Amino acid sequence: MYNFRTDLAVERREIFKKANKIENEIEGVEAEEVIDSEEITTTRVKITTEEGEKALGKPIGNYITIDIKKIKNIDEDGIQNAADILSRELKSLIDEQIGKAEDILVVGLGNEYVTPDSLGPKAITEIDVTRHILNYMPEYLEEGTRPVSAISPGVLGTTGIETLEILKGIVDNIKPKLIIVIDALASRSIERISSTIQIADTGIVPGAGVGNTRKELSKKTLGIPVVALGIPTVVDIFSCNAKNKKD
Repeated sequence: MYNFRTDLAVERREIFKKANKIENEIEGVEAEEVIDSEEITTTRVKITTEEGEKALGKPIGNYITIDIKKIKNIDEDGIQNAADILSRELKSLIDEQIGKAEDILVVGLGNEYVTPDSLGPKAITEIDVTRHILNYMPEYLEEGTRPVSAISPGVLGTTGIETLEILKGIVDNIKPKLIIVIDALASRSIERISSTIQIADTGIVPGAGVGNTRKELSKKTLGIPVVALGIPTVVDIFSCNAKNKKD
């Protein structure tokens, strides 16, 4: 298997095709690119077979990448457009897995005290949690509101507990039907830092992109679907140096 040094399926696909001089598509992989606007492109990579799984080092499933060009210069309408696209793609993956009113647990992975690893914990503070309100004051919410709970479990280095072990205990007690995991990702391109979003319906292996692999969070390990959402916040410096030399 290649040492991809990236969490992004779209980058792994590019690397594998280039290394193997493949002009069309990798066996067991399907890809589609949609230009949503001048600034935003959505790429859907679907791994369909074991051959594709081995080629990209990712489980069989769907990987959706939303690229936002020149994000520093984008206006409010552009940001709202990106949010709408993210909402559309995330909703589509969720609706394929569970009913419209079934429980969701949102998990923010990472260390809130380390800037590039703090995406997950910071995102959790912005989640509208509803599970407790539905339990104790349902009259204050619209009928059909989905129960949502959220947690930031910390990291092994500060808790001494694997994230998988923490989540197993929560899943056994509150019994959500689906987990959304939010985490910082690794990329091979500095242009993707804070401007690319990847959504996957295959779960996540925390730390895999930077060689600090933790226990897998997926339907296989937790017993319920796991949708992973991430944004690159770190880049492989060796990849950047190699690219600069070629340029």
